[in-house]
Amino acid sequence: MTDTILKTRRSFMRSATAMGALLCAPALLPARAAANGMGTPEKKEVRIGFIPLTDCASIVMASALGLDEKYGIKIIPSKEANWATIRDKQLNGENDFSHILYGELVGLQVGIGGPQADMANLMTLNRNGQGISLSRKLAEAGATDLASLAALMKREPREYTFAQTFPTGTHAMWLYYWLASAGINPMQDIKVITVPPPQMIANARVGNMDGFSVGEPWNMRGILDGVSIHAASSQDIWPDHPEKVLGTTQAFAEQHPNTCKAVIAALLEASRWIDSTPDNREQMADTIAARAYVNTSRAAIIDRIQGHYQDGLGKTWDDPNHMKFHDTGKVNYPYTSDAAWFLTQHKRWGLLADHPDYLAVARRLNRTDLYREAAAAAGVAVPDSDLRSSTLLGGKTWDGQDPAAYAESFDIHA
Repeated sequence: MTDTILKTRRSFMRSATAMGALLCAPALLPARAAANGMGTPEKKEVRIGFIPLTDCASIVMASALGLDEKYGIKIIPSKEANWATIRDKQLNGENDFSHILYGELVGLQVGIGGPQADMANLMTLNRNGQGISLSRKLAEAGATDLASLAALMKREPREYTFAQTFPTGTHAMWLYYWLASAGINPMQDIKVITVPPPQMIANARVGNMDGFSVGEPWNMRGILDGVSIHAASSQDIWPDHPEKVLGTTQAFAEQHPNTCKAVIAALLEASRWIDSTPDNREQMADTIAARAYVNTSRAAIIDRIQGHYQDGLGKTWDDPNHMKFHDTGKVNYPYTSDAAWFLTQHKRWGLLADHPDYLAVARRLNRTDLYREAAAAAGVAVPDSDLRSSTLLGGKTWDGQDPAAYAESFDIHA
């Protein structure tokens, strides 16, 4: 791992010289001055819990490239086993920050998926790039997409089992939304189990589920290992959806605001670096594939991070809405409407008994004040509004304007 990081840092320094405008040497002094303008970090060494997924990349690369040092901190990536561990280590203070499912963080704020705790979302880490896979056995029976899956379930009724990674998390919400769009009620018509991302393929291999919703590289790993096929991408459900976020507790954010801003700025720099060139994405794939991080082959990561997809049945295509980490800053702003959307789905599926004050909860959770200061230091533009509009699978538009009405508008619900 040390050799990999040293090679990555050397390569980065060479590329930084060539790239000029991105992270060239003359840009370092203004960035340091900006970091000082944010104040001295209260805590210099910070632990960030992460799950071995492709979208942990900005955390790993901020450390591997030394971008954390630029802002007066040292990031220690801490590999965790599952999302429950991410939650527990964040709440007990063992980790300072977390690479965490957006829906999981939102859930903790309202006391579902764990004990109620005042949480803070500091930035969105990535958009898109998750997937829904079906077992080879199901594919051989004719189910290769949503329509054929629905037809098979109607033709051959039995208990169908699908896995997601955390009950309030993003992967559960993508799976439920996708199934419901074809008239399948995930609360009644299937059995749902929770499986940690790194264990998904092993469980699929022994036949524990008919399908699963998980982040990359595990959908691609299933194809490479011959245990599953691609049925849908999460961007098919919501183009440019938010996915993982940088989470912490409100108590930590209140006590360490300068540390929070330094971490945000470092991750913004890493995100920008990843998205800037195909070569950088390749270098990122080489780095995070290591045992200390995702622990998989480069082949399981590289194609989909470049937007090159296959379904495991011979079809290939390029998806312009593949996983993005920065996209000139459009990825990273913590939109109020994004957080509120997960609450609407929690209400839809019976995880919340009553309507919360959706926008108030989201605005308390999302620390846009800290994000804006860090973005200014890193030279990243911020939007004028904390609400954005998106059209999801099935044609329903979400703009954050009337969350309660939106939550009640679905024909299929718990």
